[in-house]
Amino acid sequence: MTNYSGTQEFEGATFVRTSFKGAIMRSCDVSGVTMRSVDVAGLDIDSHDLFFASLVVNGVDVVPFVDAELNRQFPGRELQKAQTPEGLRDGWVAVQAAWDTTVTKTPPELVDAHVDDEWSLADTLRHLVLATDAWLRGAIMGMEQPFHEIGLIFTGAAEMGFDMTIFRSDTPSLEDIVAVRAERQQLVTDFLATATPELLAEERNNPWGGGDWHPTVGDCVRVILEEEWAHLRYVRRDLALLG
Repeated sequence: MTNYSGTQEFEGATFVRTSFKGAIMRSCDVSGVTMRSVDVAGLDIDSHDLFFASLVVNGVDVVPFVDAELNRQFPGRELQKAQTPEGLRDGWVAVQAAWDTTVTKTPPELVDAHVDDEWSLADTLRHLVLATDAWLRGAIMGMEQPFHEIGLIFTGAAEMGFDMTIFRSDTPSLEDIVAVRAERQQLVTDFLATATPELLAEERNNPWGGGDWHPTVGDCVRVILEEEWAHLRYVRRDLALLG
C-alpha cells in the first residue's frame, strides 16, 4: 500500500474514476473537497473540529444532526457551550460523572490497550491532565510553566519546537496518572465554584501561542469541556472495539 505524508501535491487536484476504497486519511486537510457521483458505502469520518465547520451531504449540512445525536448519547454534553457560571459548573459535573463511569468500568487489561494510531485510556487521561494545565493553569491563571510532567502532548509537538524535556520519558503507572488527574479535576471544580460572569468575560492569551485570538476565561473553560467530551467519545469508541 502506498503511503503519502506531508505532501501538498493533491491540493486542487481532480480525480475521475479513481478508487480510494479502503484508504485511510489521518491528520489531513480535506476542507473544500467536493465529491460528486461517488460511492460512499462505509465512509467513516471523524473530525475534532467538525462543529466549527460544515459537512454537506446531498445538499444538507449534517453537522447539527451529528451534534444533536452526540448530545443524546452523552447527556450534559450540550453544556460545553454554556455561557454562565452555573451552566459551566453543571457541564463539568456531568462530564466528570461520565468519565468516572468509564474509568471504573474499564477492565484492567484494557487500560493500556489501544487501537492502531490512537491513545489508550491511560494515555487519554494523561492528555486531559495536559489540557487542563494548558487552559486553566496556563491561560486562565497565567502560570509560566503550567504543565505537570505526567501530561501527554499531541503528536508532532516536538517537531513544532515544543520543549519535551518537561515531561516524563518513562511510562507512569495508572495509580500515578489517576492521582494527578484527580488533582487537576479538583482544580477545575474549585475554580468554577467561585467563577463569576465578570471573570468569565475577561480576556486571556492563547496558551499555545499566536496573537490572533485572545480567548475569554469562559472560552478557556469551554475548551476544557470540549476536550473532556471529545476524548470521552474517542475512548468509549475504542474500548468498544477492543472489548
